[in-house]
Amino acid sequence: MADRTVESYTKEIPDIPEELERVLVYILNEARDKVAAGEELTPFTALAIKDKLFLESHPADTIEGCFAAAEHTVHQANGADAYGFCYDGYVEVDDRTLDAVIAEGGIPGGGSGHAIGYVYEVDSTGAVSFESEPTYIGTAPNFMIHASAHAWPVEDVESAGETPDQIEGAPGAEE
Repeated sequence: MADRTVESYTKEIPDIPEELERVLVYILNEARDKVAAGEELTPFTALAIKDKLFLESHPADTIEGCFAAAEHTVHQANGADAYGFCYDGYVEVDDRTLDAVIAEGGIPGGGSGHAIGYVYEVDSTGAVSFESEPTYIGTAPNFMIHASAHAWPVEDVESAGETPDQIEGAPGAEE
């Protein structure tokens, strides 16, 4: 779907705000499971608002259209604590192009956003194999850089039914 060009990537994830990390890991795992099951991954955003996680998909005809729809959704989400935008893309590393499910996002007023992903390969039979751990891809645009948290709730998005503190495998999640 979209590209993210980087010089290199690493499994070392720098300090990412806890709320953002939980959102990114959650949506990245959801996307990985969809791709692994052979389903098409429609780009989507996740908004963490108080103790809820809201999802909205962004089908579009162009890469620019997907990013514009995600940015619009996030800009309308005053009151969100963090957001993530997830898509099936690729990274370019050392003269190689690697397929990757990518989640990028940010927090209100938090400076640069962050992008993480699962690099994957598709074999000749169509079977998909993912790296076992997410990879830090790099900084990303932060659609919430000028937003403030806790202003008012977002409307017209679909709830995922899970709260950010229940996200499996995320730091601080209930075991």
